[in-house]
Amino acid sequence: MTTPLATKPTLVGERAVLRPFTPADIDAMGPVLADPDVRRLTGSVRTSAEAHGASPELDERTRDWYRTRADQTDRLDLALVDRATDRCVGEVVLNDWQPEDQKCGFRMLVGPDGRDRGLGSEALRLLLRHAFTATDLHRIELSVFAFNPRAQHVYEKAGFVLEGRRREAFVFDGERVDDLDMAILRSDWERVAGGA
Repeated sequence: MTTPLATKPTLVGERAVLRPFTPADIDAMGPVLADPDVRRLTGSVRTSAEAHGASPELDERTRDWYRTRADQTDRLDLALVDRATDRCVGEVVLNDWQPEDQKCGFRMLVGPDGRDRGLGSEALRLLLRHAFTATDLHRIELSVFAFNPRAQHVYEKAGFVLEGRRREAFVFDGERVDDLDMAILRSDWERVAGGA
């Protein structure tokens, strides 16, 4: 059976391209994943000290992870590429697919070279258009830490709705942080995108 996430498209916008990972994209993910803001905002570390000093070189296990993304039929992992430089600056992912409920999870990370130019917003719009026009997905959900208002704004603008707050669910630098649950339904996307 073909799953809705088995097809690995290339999605092209004005500033961003989403595509299956190439060897060059995998190399570029090293500095992205080592970025202190990426490490903090994804919950990969628990302290500011841990956020700094990560190696920009990917280990072999992580390289293998990226090399096998195109083989996965139950998730969609795409490189976020800056069209101006043809360089990977992050990733967008649909995962945790639950076919009986026609839903999946979403996550995105954007490294420093991709920030503050609308690449993340455009990448999100491209992926949502693909998800709601080329698959039978009905719901896409995510969680975002309360200390990441930039991401919250991007998600809300795209049509995601705040559904809940897991209070003090994460500890960073000894302080408790809320984790926000957000989701977008096909009907939310149709309203925001005008069915485009």
